[in-house]
Amino acid sequence: MERTTLDLWVGIFVVAGVAALTMLALKVGNLGTYNMSETYQVHAYFTNVGGLKPKASIKSAGVLVGRVTGIKLDTKLYEADVEMSLDKRYQFPKDTFAKILTSGLLGEQYIGLEPGGDSLMLKDGDQIKMTQSAVVLEDLIGKFIYNKATEPASTK
Repeated sequence: MERTTLDLWVGIFVVAGVAALTMLALKVGNLGTYNMSETYQVHAYFTNVGGLKPKASIKSAGVLVGRVTGIKLDTKLYEADVEMSLDKRYQFPKDTFAKILTSGLLGEQYIGLEPGGDSLMLKDGDQIKMTQSAVVLEDLIGKFIYNKATEPASTK
């Protein structure tokens, strides 16, 4: 009887471990907050998307309002065309500003939406015209080093 009880407890811990690993995988894969509500599609052009990936979050005021559904290069403009799926519960004005932001210093990248003041709202298939590309850490470091190198040496 003791062997059966021991096997039962081992089984419970194995199931709990698998459930914990599944939850962790969903959280890391950014799928834990998947929403099945109706959406509308918009797109925006960025000169540099950095490390933005499909299924990345789209947030406004810190609230998840959608997901990135696709990223492709527009060969006419040579810019990244980012397709976004926004929840229909959240309507944004046509002059909404889209920025690629980073969670923390080296965290995942997401799109932040700042609503404008236009009375007309974005519809399915519209384009967000005002965008700000990702800040690339290597570019910032390169600019800083270049600026320091071009400064005249101090004569103290």
